[in-house]
Amino acid sequence: MNVLKEPITDQNIILKLIPQRAPIIMVDTLLSFNDTKVLSSLTITSDNMFVQNGYLTEPGLIEHMAQTVALYTGYHFYIQNIPAPEGYIGAIKGVHIEKLPKVNMQVQTEVEILQEVMGVTLVKGTTTLNGDIIMTAQMKTVLKKEA
Repeated sequence: MNVLKEPITDQNIILKLIPQRAPIIMVDTLLSFNDTKVLSSLTITSDNMFVQNGYLTEPGLIEHMAQTVALYTGYHFYIQNIPAPEGYIGAIKGVHIEKLPKVNMQVQTEVEILQEVMGVTLVKGTTTLNGDIIMTAQMKTVLKKEA
C-alpha cells in the first residue's frame, strides 16, 4: 500500500530525501513508497551528465537506481524529521540492460527491499520505459557511519 497521498515532485523536498546534489541528481519524482518498495521517476534532460549522443548511459541508469534506494532511506528519515544520511553503492550484481532511454523520455524504477541490516540495504530493482522493462539489477547500498 502506497503511504504517499500524492507523488512528491517538489525538488526542494526531493533534495531533503537524498544526499546527492547537482549535477548528480538522478531522481525527480517519488511516485510511491511503503515499507518494502519505492517507485521513482526521472525525466532525462540533455544537460544530464550521464547523457551521451542523446541517450542516458548505463552508469546513469545504475545511478538512477541507487538514488531510488536513497529516496527509500531518505523518506524513512524525512518522516522522522531527521536529515537523510549519506550512503554509497556497496555492490551491484545481475545487471541486465535491454535498452537505453533517449533525452526527454521518462524512466521509472521500482526498488524492492530484500533485506536491511545495520545500515546495509539489499534491493532488487526494475527500471521501465513506457511500461517496458529496460533494466534489472540487484544492489547493495551502505549508509556512511557517523564519525
